[in-house]
Amino acid sequence: MVTVAQLSRGARVAKPYQLSRSHLAFRGAPHRKGLVYKIVYMSPRKPNSAKRRIAKVRLSEALGNKRIFAKVPGLGDHFLQPHSLVFLRGHGPKDSPGINYHLIRGLCDFLKPESFGRMNRRSKFGVKRPKEDEDEEKKKKKKYKV
Repeated sequence: MVTVAQLSRGARVAKPYQLSRSHLAFRGAPHRKGLVYKIVYMSPRKPNSAKRRIAKVRLSEALGNKRIFAKVPGLGDHFLQPHSLVFLRGHGPKDSPGINYHLIRGLCDFLKPESFGRMNRRSKFGVKRPKEDEDEEKKKKKKYKV
């Protein structure tokens, strides 16, 4: 319960809105373009063990040339190298501290698709919808003919 003395000091003031930690570099935008200046490998925190591919990215000059770490998503190789243009989104992996961003496959210079046929969550990984073969369509038509 608030006392009269606390009210007289102006205790009931709304706190200013703060951006979440994972989107600070974006300044309210959902995505940003950036320039890769280094590709490194990093091990996650316990209990996981692997080599996570991390891209060091420099955001545009309008944002003050901020430099951030971003996770390279998906399986398989990629053709990223220094001076590649990439598209970023927020929310990094949970097991890698200090990495608050993800790259988006299929946009800008990050066009290499994954090395396997992904069917689920295709939009996050830049995979096009698979086309059905004409042979399969013909078989379906024959199957239902009487």
